[in-house]
Amino acid sequence: MSELAVSLTDVRLTLPSRAGDVEILRGVDLAVRQGEALGIVGPSGSGKTTLLMVIAGLERASAGRVTVSGKPLAGLNEDALAVFRRDHVGIVFQSFHLIPTMTALENVAVPLEFRGLAGAMDIARDKLTKVGLGHRLTHYPGQLSGGEQQRVAIARALASGARILLADEPTGNLDQETGEQIIKLLFDLRREENASLLLVTHDRALASRCDRIAEVRDGRIIAGAMP
Repeated sequence: MSELAVSLTDVRLTLPSRAGDVEILRGVDLAVRQGEALGIVGPSGSGKTTLLMVIAGLERASAGRVTVSGKPLAGLNEDALAVFRRDHVGIVFQSFHLIPTMTALENVAVPLEFRGLAGAMDIARDKLTKVGLGHRLTHYPGQLSGGEQQRVAIARALASGARILLADEPTGNLDQETGEQIIKLLFDLRREENASLLLVTHDRALASRCDRIAEVRDGRIIAGAMP
């Protein structure tokens, strides 16, 4: 069996509110193999996005064990978590989160430059070409269509060599045809890079294209937690 990219054991997340503490995740167990595509489905408010945020280290679990790329996240401070995300995890959101004053090339290259990688611009150019934007390198986000902006976001997510890709409703702001192109691109790149893809979606037909489906309800995974 291949190595585990993600392992969660009895993970819980409780957040304070004016009405008292709210349990967002309630004892989540999850294992995802390296190179596996996992569709994550469930109703709004069930904890799907929060689950991705915990895996990315953007939310700290209140209890339980979170291990990503073989590294436990519990002992990492905020700076160490940022470095970990930079090197191991690519995130694609529904909103593109591009820097409007930077070109497509610069948006992809900046995280690589922060990492101190030589040839950041060349790597960024290669990734943008791979997602079909070799002719749009010098365009700013405002000059790109929604689908093109999402392609830039995908190129940025994969540029550092991340082998875990977290996608949260990545086609939510796109029309059906463009969304289909983006999904095909995600799956193609996942195979080429042997990356693990965790895809949050409301679309069960889309989720069924993954290797496995995990269903989240009321902060728990009720089906599909283990390979």
